[in-house]
Amino acid sequence: MNLIKVLWVDDEIEMLKPHFLFLKERGYETSPCTNGLDALDLIQKETFDIVLLDENMPGLNGLETLDGIKNINPDLPVVMITKNEEEHIMEEAIGAKISDYLIKPVNPNQILLSLKKILNHKTLIADKTTQNYQQQFKEISLSLSNLVTHEDWIEHFKKLMYWELELESLEDSSMFEIFETQMKEANIQFAKFIETYYENWMKGNSGPVLSHQVFRKFVFPELNKHQPTLLLMIDNLRFDQWRTIQPELKKYCKVAREETYFSILPTATQYARNAFFAGLTPLEMSNRFPQWWKNDIDEGGKNVHELDFLKAQCERLGMELPISYHKITQLNQSQQLIKNLQNHTHEGLTTVVYNFVDMISHAKTEMEVIKELAPDNKAYRSLTLSWFKNSPLKDLIKKGCDLGFKILLTTDHGTINVGNPSEVIGDKETSINLRYKSGKSLTYESKDVIACKSPQDYQLPSFYGINSSFVFAKSDAYFIYKNNFNQYAKLFKNTFQHGGVSLEEIIIPFVVLNSR
Repeated sequence: MNLIKVLWVDDEIEMLKPHFLFLKERGYETSPCTNGLDALDLIQKETFDIVLLDENMPGLNGLETLDGIKNINPDLPVVMITKNEEEHIMEEAIGAKISDYLIKPVNPNQILLSLKKILNHKTLIADKTTQNYQQQFKEISLSLSNLVTHEDWIEHFKKLMYWELELESLEDSSMFEIFETQMKEANIQFAKFIETYYENWMKGNSGPVLSHQVFRKFVFPELNKHQPTLLLMIDNLRFDQWRTIQPELKKYCKVAREETYFSILPTATQYARNAFFAGLTPLEMSNRFPQWWKNDIDEGGKNVHELDFLKAQCERLGMELPISYHKITQLNQSQQLIKNLQNHTHEGLTTVVYNFVDMISHAKTEMEVIKELAPDNKAYRSLTLSWFKNSPLKDLIKKGCDLGFKILLTTDHGTINVGNPSEVIGDKETSINLRYKSGKSLTYESKDVIACKSPQDYQLPSFYGINSSFVFAKSDAYFIYKNNFNQYAKLFKNTFQHGGVSLEEIIIPFVVLNSR
């Protein structure tokens, strides 16, 4: 085993020989040094894993030596050791990005703990994470057969998402591969659950909060004439993506409430988002507002009347507060809204639909560079986080908090990384979505779908006449026509799609944020 090389810089180095022997027995080779100048010379000539640095030395003091070390090797970890507990010394050292700060006298175990914490941090965390997941694996697997309510499924999904985010940091992929198997099994069982209960929910029987109920049950109770509210609808934001960006938001706002709701079927924008703003099912929208609703086979934009739907819902709810609506599809639109947000503080509700996450998802299907950047869920989350850190959306939320807005953050549906091509046959009017099909006389692989032969049972319009039907892809299946099957199966494999039945598409976040 290679010894870990430690450079210890202290003008009273002779007093530390017992510490050197203690560390050597535990795999650490310590090089002594009595002053800052010699330390800098050694760092230029030799390779060290870490530096232990006395703050109070003659000649170059600890802080000056620290500056020199960072100029030579910015990534070399440094532990500052000092008798001085003055706050400004600590602040300067921390500002110079030290790895740890110890107060004299230090005993060998303190030093050892600091070295392990810094040098073996990732390994220790990985080992503990692996151990904990192994202990939880059996419990998670066994609990799958005992999930009987939507609350059970929400808790199970959150537990799976927790472990997915924990395991993604491990360099050893074996645990993550085991998790993926567990996730696939959960999605298989979840599809059975949806197939059993969804029709009853759409008839108004008790179940989870659904897309068309969210505004009435979650948004409306949060509105207050004494405080403006900013409703952010981030298209296609998965629950794991929300958890990924959450730490960034904690810098300037706090999570007052976190809920989940179930997207309706199809988990597609024209159905789920319109239902959110209308407070109606697709069938009710098509019956009440045929001038605004468009079916799959109709020409024109399917989400151009969201404000009209929202106004109609607010009127039914007796809401008298002023509202505004903004759809952000370009950078300049978000910049302009941030600039003018002050002017919206007199409103009861400022609604913003933000499309960028959905654009990433669709771009992965169409652009090779995005396929390379986001080949899997881990990379997709990382790409989302990188975008969010530098996005106008983050600036909008920060500005909203500064202006005293209550912020409601949610989405219309999630998405899933598809991997199982499934053959479907329909006529030329059959919808083109890869995760659901609407049409007449559809032929499909029964094991891969939930079939709805009477659309009104799912509160969907029958726009193909008496033979209308819908099929929804289960788990990670995606629909490919018989013609050129292999070509298109390869083209769409490992792309992010939505419209079907999976935990990732259906169980989605609703969050209330307040300023700190």
